[in-house]
Amino acid sequence: QVQLVESGGGLVQAGDSLRLSCAASGRTFSSYAMGWFRQAPGKEREFVAAITWSGGATYYADSVKGRFTISRDNAENTVYLQMNSLKPEDTAVYYCAAKSGSMYYLIRNAYDYWGQGTQVTVSS
Repeated sequence: QVQLVESGGGLVQAGDSLRLSCAASGRTFSSYAMGWFRQAPGKEREFVAAITWSGGATYYADSVKGRFTISRDNAENTVYLQMNSLKPEDTAVYYCAAKSGSMYYLIRNAYDYWGQGTQVTVSS
């Protein structure tokens, strides 16, 4: 069992940066791949970024590539999402998620555990 708690969201202006954190409970955090997803009002939850259990590989949605960076600290049971050059279209609730296995990092339904989400609002 893994419990996830996101933090770091807020209201920022276009062009600003934010860093989201996701703290995980459980001693097996390092065995899970981690992902960030987001859901804007009236839209489906979509993939943003993912990182393998070791941190050796990362994956990004095209819409955030070059602006967002996912990282993890297995000693601290935490995964991060550094978001730079934010745009109004990045406005959404951001969720972190954990999955076992080494495939389907981009697939929402492949993830086993989810946090409650943190709101990110980017004003123009």
